[in-house]
Amino acid sequence: MKYNFVRINPSEGAVVAVETPDGRVPIRSFRDFYAFEQHVKAARARRGVDMIPDWYEIAIFYFSNAQSLLLDGEALDFPSAGEWLDFELEVGAVIGKECRNVKAADAEQYILGYTVVNDWSLRDAQKAEMKMNLGPAKGKDFGTTIGPVLVSPDELAAKRSGKGFDLTMTCHVNGKEISRGNWKDIHFSFGEMIERASNGVTLYPGELIGSGTVGTGCILELGPENTGGWIKRGDLVEMEIEGLGKIASKVAGGTASAG
Repeated sequence: MKYNFVRINPSEGAVVAVETPDGRVPIRSFRDFYAFEQHVKAARARRGVDMIPDWYEIAIFYFSNAQSLLLDGEALDFPSAGEWLDFELEVGAVIGKECRNVKAADAEQYILGYTVVNDWSLRDAQKAEMKMNLGPAKGKDFGTTIGPVLVSPDELAAKRSGKGFDLTMTCHVNGKEISRGNWKDIHFSFGEMIERASNGVTLYPGELIGSGTVGTGCILELGPENTGGWIKRGDLVEMEIEGLGKIASKVAGGTASAG
């Protein structure tokens, strides 16, 4: 089954919700994980630091801003806190049933569906604030694009591979392919992420869980010198995950770069 995303309560900020046969489920929170080893290794290597062994022990996440979600086709206003705008190609899962202290082996039954996520990042702001070992905050809170639909797990079952699914993930900027990865390469399953998120905490329908960036899935990892630079005003960013569909986002202001 495929569920549509809609906006509700425009007087209260046009909250994004999932439209199901039983009613609309507002997206109430966004936990973003760090679950692809290739991305973590490559991003750390570009900063000149070794892989941290603790990463393999803890499915780590941060909270982002569920009130700044954007849908397919909606423009992103270029954030004012910096200039190094980046995309992040991710998978998202939305919780469909209340759960608490769930074990990984049982956790995926609580997933309503999966979607494409672009966790927009402002790298210069992020770099500055995370020197204090807290964040990211202004490097992330200005926008996250999701969609185009939410796909129920049963539709993907035939593509199950390892801890994920054998589904290609790509990102194009102004028509040029920048990123290509695969969901099957994920190190922590969504079950493991939900186990971590629900430890001592009740998760409710509408909680959004992000996978973190797939390998090659952002400019930070690839290097701006290899991708035509950071995302600019006027650029068109298109992300697609096999079986989940494609989202397109224009960055408001200016003219598209030559890339």
